[in-house]
Amino acid sequence: MVNYREKIIALWTVFLLGTLFHVQLGLMPLFYGLTVAESQPAQNLGEIAGIMWLMLAFFVVPMFAIVAAAFTDAKGYRVIHFVVTLVYSVLNLLRLILDLFVQPLVWYQIALMALLFIFGLLLNIVAYQWMRVEVRHHKRMLLHQVSHE
Repeated sequence: MVNYREKIIALWTVFLLGTLFHVQLGLMPLFYGLTVAESQPAQNLGEIAGIMWLMLAFFVVPMFAIVAAAFTDAKGYRVIHFVVTLVYSVLNLLRLILDLFVQPLVWYQIALMALLFIFGLLLNIVAYQWMRVEVRHHKRMLLHQVSHE
């Protein structure tokens, strides 16, 4: 039997690692005395507190999804999880598009974001399959019962 939960945990982990590497790639020039692209100049952390909270949420949601997938198989959670994966795919696509407008254009970042988007689509597919497991199984059982009557 297919273990969707293991696949989902693996795909969310790949996503988080890829996202962290995206940030690391963006900061690597600092280690060589180079500058990095600025999206919003700020004088102190208070000016970017909103962005920092959004980034925290963006990382924490997949962390919760990993833990929840490890501990629950509830139908309600699987539906919510599928919707969350769709939201993340839209956000990843937007980020990929926005990265195309960052100057200077950094193609290795674009390639990484494209990979993350593809992994996200795979996560959508697996999450959809996991969400539908009970429905398909129930239909199969009904068809089996009808054919034996």
